[in-house]
Amino acid sequence: SSRLCARAAWPRFCLSSSVSKGCAPQRLGLPMAAMAFDSASTAYMLVCTALVQLMTPGLAFFYAGLVSDMSVLTMMMQSFVSMGVASIVWYIVGFSLCFGESGGIMGSPATYVAMRNVNVNESLPFSDGIPGLLFVAYQGMFAVITPALMTGAFADRFRFKPYLLFIVLWLIAVYAPWCHWIWGGGFLAEWGVWDFAGGIVVHVTAGFSALASLVIVGRRSDAQDLPHNVPYVALGTALLWFGWFGFNGGSALATGSTAVAAAVNSEIAGSVALFLWLIIDWIRNGRPGLVGLCVGAIAGLATVTPCAGFIQPWAAFILGIVACVVCYACCELRKMLKFDDALDVWGVHGMGGFFGSVLLGVLADESGCATDSPPMYCVNPGTITRSGEQLGKQAVATIFCAAYSFVVTLVLLKAIDLVIPINPAGGAHLDLEEHGEAA
Repeated sequence: SSRLCARAAWPRFCLSSSVSKGCAPQRLGLPMAAMAFDSASTAYMLVCTALVQLMTPGLAFFYAGLVSDMSVLTMMMQSFVSMGVASIVWYIVGFSLCFGESGGIMGSPATYVAMRNVNVNESLPFSDGIPGLLFVAYQGMFAVITPALMTGAFADRFRFKPYLLFIVLWLIAVYAPWCHWIWGGGFLAEWGVWDFAGGIVVHVTAGFSALASLVIVGRRSDAQDLPHNVPYVALGTALLWFGWFGFNGGSALATGSTAVAAAVNSEIAGSVALFLWLIIDWIRNGRPGLVGLCVGAIAGLATVTPCAGFIQPWAAFILGIVACVVCYACCELRKMLKFDDALDVWGVHGMGGFFGSVLLGVLADESGCATDSPPMYCVNPGTITRSGEQLGKQAVATIFCAAYSFVVTLVLLKAIDLVIPINPAGGAHLDLEEHGEAA
């Protein structure tokens, strides 16, 4: 844009016109307007960044309430430590691997290594209208929560030291390629695959990686599905749902109609799935349960994530129904097959994200929304529209992601286990054994 071109002579390291004389726009003959961004969108994205950050502590409470009282702190630690480890990886090299100049498999690590070529006074190619550094921070929140999602699958069976190594390797080998291929201008984006807020990039990668982890960690000797603290589950659900408005709504990267659609569609799908899951539990168990209600809400929110900013409210309602039926069935199938996915990460996140990503091909707006003069009702004109071809592309990409995530995670965990044993000692009080603390 002309605004960006006007800043060409401005040193890239300048933070503001008051920092030093060398950074003053007037000194360089630049107008003060050269520093301007869309202030509303910048403020909105700052809030959304904080909301997505809040989701990881929310996940910690959600998972901690569902496990036994001997691994409450372990579950919380595995979520909270991702905020440190994943953020370090992200700011040093992760962002560049995802959004750097394409090297085929992933972005060039040299493009934005250690925040090189990123500052607060310039937009990045993917973030016109907001500071580039804000875009980095917002996307970093997704990298933080994605590996933490997997921890619910291998609850009680993963030591802390190998988990730290796993976060680093998984972000580089699984998350970064898929983020680059779909969001960073990679080959799937060029082919026409769409993912609004992370159905493939976040939920499918985490869900099917979680499924692969079960091969390595095995089954618990005393597996129990009884939650330790139901109020924790409810609190975690509330924090996650609240944060999801930033997760999905913020993926519009600006204020406006698309952000509104994404937020409202998320509310609709989550609400529908919550209520239907409650009804199913009520019919099957003879009474309504709070845990099932909470799980249903998360299933609906995960399923609508890839579609949120591309669909009409009626489609979000349909996705809420699909989320409940599919995810509930997958959770029951997991029990029948005796997969010890402790907190149903695969059934809720993996399969919810899977079906949401595929169904985007038939639930997006009609082809008229891709024309130069789209109708007023279009949610996100000029992007994805529904068709049989689009359905096929979404299905191929999602199946590829599921297979890739499963295989690569299996290899990573097998290699880690050879160097640092993953499983704790049998029957160990994991909180005391790993952290010397008890809840």
